[in-house]
Amino acid sequence: MADPSDSVTRLLRAWGRGNLQARDELLPLVYGELRRRAGAYFRRERPNHTLQPTALVNEAYLRLVAQHRVPSRSRAHFFSLAATMMRRVLVDHAREHNAGKRPLAGVRVTLDEGLGVTQPRGDDVELLLLDDALTELSALDSRQGQIVELRYFGGLSEHEVAEVLAISRATVTREWQTARMWLARRMTAGRPRKNTAR
Repeated sequence: MADPSDSVTRLLRAWGRGNLQARDELLPLVYGELRRRAGAYFRRERPNHTLQPTALVNEAYLRLVAQHRVPSRSRAHFFSLAATMMRRVLVDHAREHNAGKRPLAGVRVTLDEGLGVTQPRGDDVELLLLDDALTELSALDSRQGQIVELRYFGGLSEHEVAEVLAISRATVTREWQTARMWLARRMTAGRPRKNTAR
C-alpha cells in the first residue's frame, strides 16, 4: 500500500504542473489533517468564536484551489501554504467581526511552550494585534515571521518547519523562542501611537 504522504507529494507536484484533476484528488487526502490543525488553533480561541474549524478549512482550501497552480515541493510545503491561507481567513474574519468596534486599549499575552503567543479568550482584537505584530516581525526578520506563521497558524512541528524552510531543526527551535519573546513584548505594548508628540 502506498504511503499517503507520497501520494500527497505526487498530487501536489501534478497540481503544480497545472493538473486540476490532481488538485481535486488531493482534498480527501489532506482534509483531515487540515481539520486537525484548525481544531488545534481553535482550542486556543474563545469558546464562542463565530468561525468554526470546518468553515476555516473550507475557506482556506477554496482560496488555495482558486490558484490554478500551487508551487508545492512537498506535503510540508503544502501545509505551510495552507497556514498562510488560514491566517488570512482568520484575520479577514476578525476584521469583519470588529468593523466599527473600538479597539481595546491593551492586551494580556502569555507564552505557551507548545504553541507560542496565545490569545486570551476574548476579542478578535487580539488576533489583529498578533497579525500586526507578525507583519512587523516579518519585515524585521522574514524567517522568524515564517516560523511563527507555520507553527502558530499552521500547526507545523519544528521538524516540518525545518523541512519547509530548508534549515536545521535547532535553528527553528532557537528562532521560534526568540520570535515568541519578541511577539510577547510587542503585543503587550499594544499598537504604537500614531502621534507621539506631547
